[in-house]
Amino acid sequence: MSELEEIRTFVQLVDSGSATRAASVRGVAVSGISRRMKDLESRLGVSLLKRTTRSMQLTEEGQVLYERSLRILSALDEAKAEVTQLTQSLKGVLRVAAPLSFGISHLSPALSEFMVAYPDIRVELDLNDKRVNLIEDGFDLAIRIGTLEDSTLKARKLIDVRYVVCGAPTFFNAHGYPTKPGDLAALPGLCYGNIPNSSVWKFVSPNGRHGKVSLNTRLTSTNGDSLREAAVAGLGVLCEPSFIVHSAIEQGLLQPVLTEYQWFEASIYVVYPESRFLSAKSRRFIDFLADRLSNDPSWESFLP
Repeated sequence: MSELEEIRTFVQLVDSGSATRAASVRGVAVSGISRRMKDLESRLGVSLLKRTTRSMQLTEEGQVLYERSLRILSALDEAKAEVTQLTQSLKGVLRVAAPLSFGISHLSPALSEFMVAYPDIRVELDLNDKRVNLIEDGFDLAIRIGTLEDSTLKARKLIDVRYVVCGAPTFFNAHGYPTKPGDLAALPGLCYGNIPNSSVWKFVSPNGRHGKVSLNTRLTSTNGDSLREAAVAGLGVLCEPSFIVHSAIEQGLLQPVLTEYQWFEASIYVVYPESRFLSAKSRRFIDFLADRLSNDPSWESFLP
């Protein structure tokens, strides 16, 4: 067994979190994973992992080797991919995960254009507001909206996102138009359930002051489209990304308020595992999306 293969097995074992998952990815028996790890530790003369029946943790030496190995393997894989790209066209399967609302309304049209331009690429698109594990679930990349916290992923920011507080005109006629964030506390809120403390809305005032307001939740949903429809029906006030509510606002079904305030802090990112080299098809798709979204998006044309 080559030393390079042992290193790849070690990195896959750490990324997967178990010998069983690592064996599945590497296409070997679980005993093969254990044997390669023993050979590597014997070769280096150190213990790389602290193992118990329920967990697996890196030793100090293992952490150093893991971090260095990630960079080395990534550079090696990218070099091999670049050489291959010189003689081959873009082809193969691209597995992408994205949030449901953004995926349907904005990613899908862009993806269709991309596939027309590159007919030899096949795409597997997973639209789900629950965040997938890119490594365990085998995705090449994912679209994330919000702030990034997972340091094991590489990320490229595509564009910043504006959140909009809005409600149906009939709703505001009945309850009054808010003139400051504190006024929202008296209104029924339509809240996005996939974030912690969904009824607490954070804002930055025009003078740069940070604040937050708590709403009385009328409806919680894990999908932004359903919240938008509830707002159109006059059930409450909501705060959602402009790409979800812009069409209803342009049709007069929803009325934006407090637009001088910045609500939440979010951007659209494309992320991929640090331990996985960025293939030619992934790199081209990321560049394509970045170019498509680089100008001010049409969904924010109503904002000041």
